[in-house]
Amino acid sequence: MTGAENRTVRVAGRHRESDGVVSLELVAADGGRLPDWTPGAHVDLVLPGGHTRQYSLCGDRWDAHRYRVAVLREPAGRGGSGWVHDRLAVGDEIGLGGPRNNFPLVPAPRYLFVAGGIGITPILPMITTADLLGADWALLYGGRTRASMAFTRELAVHADRVRIVPQDEHGLLDLPGFLGRPTPDTRVYGCGPAPLLAALAETTAGWPSHTVRTERFVPRATGPVRDTAFAVHLARRGTEVTVPPGRSVLDAVADAGVDVLSSCRQGTCGTCETTVLAGEPDHRDSVLDDDERAAADCMLVCVSRSVGPRLVLDL
Repeated sequence: MTGAENRTVRVAGRHRESDGVVSLELVAADGGRLPDWTPGAHVDLVLPGGHTRQYSLCGDRWDAHRYRVAVLREPAGRGGSGWVHDRLAVGDEIGLGGPRNNFPLVPAPRYLFVAGGIGITPILPMITTADLLGADWALLYGGRTRASMAFTRELAVHADRVRIVPQDEHGLLDLPGFLGRPTPDTRVYGCGPAPLLAALAETTAGWPSHTVRTERFVPRATGPVRDTAFAVHLARRGTEVTVPPGRSVLDAVADAGVDVLSSCRQGTCGTCETTVLAGEPDHRDSVLDDDERAAADCMLVCVSRSVGPRLVLDL
């Protein structure tokens, strides 16, 4: 991770939650309290070997001294989850950045939650908050098999508010049947693998803006609008850099001596969000919603580019 909001935490507990998923309890290495957070927030785990990975906080947000995250083993991943599963032990210390929240729970009388696989993690504290607020809510939770689905025992206390749908037993999630028609008092939150989020987007196409919020763990597969170089003017410094094809704005401005706080470098964590003063960004991230993209006043410089020949950034 680039930047200064880093601290050291110690692994205070480790638990198997399902096939392929382990949860970690993290406490401050100095015994102090940890930063407050809200449902939907994530943190960066800074692992040995330079691996930095983002994980949703899924524990008790009112416990100021303990975080909980859950890590899915990803055999085709970049090595971070394998290191957590195979080598990270209780008592070990690791770096931690954040928390940050790109997936906040907004107040509403009624919520419909859709989770797939490890996408259940940001939904857990949302459910707790919805309960505390007395909101009506329901969860549709899918996974490959029942044994692969984490936290089903915790969710069992909510009885028929929760629908557990292992794919090998019941097939794909019935999104139209669960979501019904849009209503003014309902907000939908979805998190999970790309095919599930694509199905959710298709099912809710045409619903009012702000009704549906999703969080992605992997970047959108989109190509740039512009395949030629463009200029980025750094307004605070009065200098200009050229961003060639194949090089990110983040790296180009770093070459000019401007250090922008960043983490995932995939457009999924929101750490590098930067104010745009002029020009039209080519948004290629998985964080900003449609209204934020249309406003064109910010961009994630790790992946997003420029539609036109020049951008002016507040750097």
